[in-house]
Amino acid sequence: MRTPTAMIVGIVLGPCGLVLNLTSTLAPGWRDVSHIPNKPYDLIQHQGIWDICDESQSTQTTKCHIEDTLGYFSEQPVQVAKGLMPSSVVVTILGLVVSSLGVRCWQAIPHYLLGGLGGLLLFISGLLSLIAVSWYNHKLYNLPITAGSDQVVGYCLVLGYLGSCLEIIGGFSLTLSFSQCCKERKLKKAAMDYSYPPSSSSQLGSATIAAISPSIDSRQFQMGHRTPVPKSYTNPQDVLESEHTSNRSQLPCDSDL
Repeated sequence: MRTPTAMIVGIVLGPCGLVLNLTSTLAPGWRDVSHIPNKPYDLIQHQGIWDICDESQSTQTTKCHIEDTLGYFSEQPVQVAKGLMPSSVVVTILGLVVSSLGVRCWQAIPHYLLGGLGGLLLFISGLLSLIAVSWYNHKLYNLPITAGSDQVVGYCLVLGYLGSCLEIIGGFSLTLSFSQCCKERKLKKAAMDYSYPPSSSSQLGSATIAAISPSIDSRQFQMGHRTPVPKSYTNPQDVLESEHTSNRSQLPCDSDL
């Protein structure tokens, strides 16, 4: 049996979303701040949810672990992203493991229930990361920044949006396996409802045959098996084998008795 298309879509998009969300979680590129007063003009500061890095455009050098003097990491969107993004990565890994056991490409028939459960986990992980990046993007211009600086959306937010969408689409595709699981259960239930016990079938068959042929002993139909019926004779001159060996009458043939 070929793997359903919905399962293939889910099992392919899931790992892609995991890579994008993992990169978005670890990389310091949620917000880019430039033209910072009292700093070199070509300096760009990359702010993430774990670290802050300064990149010099002229020398192509990057320095991380910059001190947070404005209380950037204490803001609520950053704190929420710190909690939701790692949780999304963990749930995604768990969903991929369950989905792999459900798809079971090495066997003929997939396990639709496990595939659906794995898709549900992927769908939830996509929602978690989508909430984190959306909230951060919504509060981007409310985060503390040095007066006179310019700020733009970093590449990590873009990767977070893409990864979240891929996980949601892949998870939804895998959850369609629940419909196939329900169909199989209905077919099994219907098969059980229309099946008869062997003993009932044999008794019903015996009673029917006995009613059609009342001259035949009902004991011939025990256990649902029919014994051979004695041969019938239409020629009056024919006799049964038992009559050949039967004792003749002791009376004279011309006796009036």
